[in-house]
Amino acid sequence: MTRPTPKEEAVREQLRDRDGASAPEEAGALERPPEEAADEAAVAEPEAVAEREQEEEPESERKPESERKPEPEPDPLAKAEAERDDYLELARRTQADFENYRKRAVKEMAAAGARAKVGLVRDLLPVVDNLERALESAEDSDSGLAKGVRLVLSELQGVLAREGVEALEPAGESFDPTVHEALSTRAEDGAEPGVVLDVVEKGYRMSDTVIRPARVVVSA
Repeated sequence: MTRPTPKEEAVREQLRDRDGASAPEEAGALERPPEEAADEAAVAEPEAVAEREQEEEPESERKPESERKPEPEPDPLAKAEAERDDYLELARRTQADFENYRKRAVKEMAAAGARAKVGLVRDLLPVVDNLERALESAEDSDSGLAKGVRLVLSELQGVLAREGVEALEPAGESFDPTVHEALSTRAEDGAEPGVVLDVVEKGYRMSDTVIRPARVVVSA
């Protein structure tokens, strides 16, 4: 058997050294604990999923910003029509408010006029009372003064009648506290209780408003 040369010995020695160094590394790789292998699999799996999702991304989502369609501009005509409708609605509301104000003002003016008229009539009633008393004192006198008083009283009563004023002379009627004012009571033979016996002062009513209640004596 031929003895190897020194050079061949050196080559064989290098090969043995190399094989001896790589064998433990491979054995160590084969003998890794299962926990390390599981961790590496857990790390690798999300990365693989992300790569697949990126590859499966739709073509439309991968378009650059320059290729995306811009949002449409608002229609000027539609905008103008909307503004027109807003102004028309505002005008209608303003007109309705003004109409309500006008009606309310008319009603308030009518009420104020009625109150003023009632106040004037109330102030004239004592004048009517005094003229009637003057004629009662003159009785059936035909003097010029009595005729003048009758004329003035008649004209004044006509004015009051045209304004809707009527006298309340409730003699013989049942007492009504809404239009009568009892000054006293008196027992009267044959008279039922609560009947007006005498009218001390006439009352007056204007439309549905009692300007002055009739002052009366009531049977007991």
